[in-house]
Amino acid sequence: MTATLPNRLPRTAARRTVLDGAGVPLSALLALPEDVPPRATVVALHGAGMSGGYFDGSAHPDASLLGLGARLGYAVLAVDRPGYGDSAPVLPQGCDRQEQSALLRAALAEFAATHETGAGMFLLGHSYGGMLALTAAADGLQSGGTASGAPLLGVDVSGCGRRLAVDPVPPEGSLRRTARHWGPLRCYPPDTFRSSQTLVGPVPERERGDAGAWADLFPGVAARVRVPVRLTFAAHEAWWRQDDAELAELAAAFTASPRVLVERQPQAGHNISLGWAARAYHLRALAFAEDCLRPADPPSSIRRTGPADPPSPTQRTGRDMP
Repeated sequence: MTATLPNRLPRTAARRTVLDGAGVPLSALLALPEDVPPRATVVALHGAGMSGGYFDGSAHPDASLLGLGARLGYAVLAVDRPGYGDSAPVLPQGCDRQEQSALLRAALAEFAATHETGAGMFLLGHSYGGMLALTAAADGLQSGGTASGAPLLGVDVSGCGRRLAVDPVPPEGSLRRTARHWGPLRCYPPDTFRSSQTLVGPVPERERGDAGAWADLFPGVAARVRVPVRLTFAAHEAWWRQDDAELAELAAAFTASPRVLVERQPQAGHNISLGWAARAYHLRALAFAEDCLRPADPPSSIRRTGPADPPSPTQRTGRDMP
């Protein structure tokens, strides 16, 4: 039986825009709620070899984070990371994660100075984009305000852990070469590989080594993140280790974060936002963003949630049945 998504939603128009990252043009897609100011701004950061269009439902409009977020009252800004899109001619070799963080923070400060951002910014990163989201949060895009006064509300990361489970060989522009890392094809709408060809490009040379070095750098980055963090792993994640001991250690590294959630997304492969599970994942991410809009609990009531806690319904059903 072919999987379907009920109540197919109309695509919400996303417009192309260009951000100023300290003189480097960063292209992006921007979707806005109709006729109302945004509740907050979700900044979406794609993985290696992709583009911001990853978050716009290329194979099925129900998979679009931009459309769903705008309908729920959020501005959604899906950025082509430095080295991709309009910045590729300026940065032909790309740049490493730390340099990307500086350019992204400059671009978001400029965006917040010229756009209504609502309650603040919420970073959502996939795979390498998750590394960048955590790094930007640690480097100064923090709770209390950016340079432009828009506070960082929280960080949501998918498809990014600490230790790789496979050799860090990045994609080179071909979806078929990396299909084994996506998970079962049944997790994706028909025609996903063809329709996603426009999203794929070469990985810039200077970011190629970052995944391999991440395991050593992660603890220092995590310890400097002071906003709530949510980490999601697909049931069929093949890139990253996700055994319970690994995930408990991962959550424990966020020593300054007031709230840490670690969850598993059933019926999903690595590229969750291109799959049938995209809508469910995006709804959970936006629900987490909604939680981040509320005042923080007093320190005495803070509870860290992770694999070491009693299994939640999500964790109990987080892996597909054979």
